[in-house]
Amino acid sequence: MMKVEKIKAHGSKLEALLTNSKLPKEDLHNVRCAIDNYQEWIDKLNNSDKNGDDLLIYMVDSLNIYKNSIDIDLIFKSESDFLYRQNGQLKLSNSILEEFLPYLFDERLIPGFSNIKNAVCGPQSSFSGLSFGSPLLKLSQGGVFLKKKDQDFSVAKKHTITIKDNPTSGDIFSANFCVSHFATEIKTNLDKTMFQEASQTANELKSAVPGARYLLLCEYLDMTPITTKLTSIDEVIVLRKAKRLSSNIRKDFSSVKGRKNYLEHYSEFIKSHPLSIDSFRRFIHHLNDCFPADNNETDDTIINRGYF
Repeated sequence: MMKVEKIKAHGSKLEALLTNSKLPKEDLHNVRCAIDNYQEWIDKLNNSDKNGDDLLIYMVDSLNIYKNSIDIDLIFKSESDFLYRQNGQLKLSNSILEEFLPYLFDERLIPGFSNIKNAVCGPQSSFSGLSFGSPLLKLSQGGVFLKKKDQDFSVAKKHTITIKDNPTSGDIFSANFCVSHFATEIKTNLDKTMFQEASQTANELKSAVPGARYLLLCEYLDMTPITTKLTSIDEVIVLRKAKRLSSNIRKDFSSVKGRKNYLEHYSEFIKSHPLSIDSFRRFIHHLNDCFPADNNETDDTIINRGYF
């Protein structure tokens, strides 16, 4: 059975905000309301009895409602500038998807997960290479180096490696690590630098685990699309199917007056580009393709199909 690690990536940020000494008094009530809304949202995600696509639609709808309440009602409508200007540092908005994504790793959406034993899902530091140092160094003191790479989300299996001299000298290198077979990075506004960094991460992952799949998710695109065929990234999924608002508009958002002037425009932009159910269906498709419910790859099956 696969263990899904659901961490309070967003909830912990809200709780910390409530005790932040820099939080303006006029925002205190709205933050308390946001915490109540957060708990209601999590309860919905935990207690739905739906299945398949109905479950996915329900979860994405609830995600859009909650995220709009944070992005628009809490941050953009604030009567102070603190929340908008510090949003990136506080990770109020961009942590919502981080907390949401593990809920999609559900057997009701990906039946093939039932075939995976002793696996974990969630943020992981994953295996990306093994190297050896000088023969003068002990294995346990720098003679072996196990390289790991942090992944926002992954489906991974835990392993233990032990390396000994032969014939044995009593010196042993031993380490626990995770091997990611499906990895995802998530960005709010994907720019070219982020894309290049993700490409490097994907290359390191696939050098160590050639059969792994690597997806890059983003809310908005902030670059000219670049084909992923020239990289180790399997696919980039733009969740809102939209480009980021231009900087000449965003520059006015840092003041209360500017946000009030653009409130209708900003709200319309957000609501006309919701987190798309089609984009999440694409994500689920990749998971089902990577972890099929029917994995009967016998010789007869392959011959009858005619390809492999």
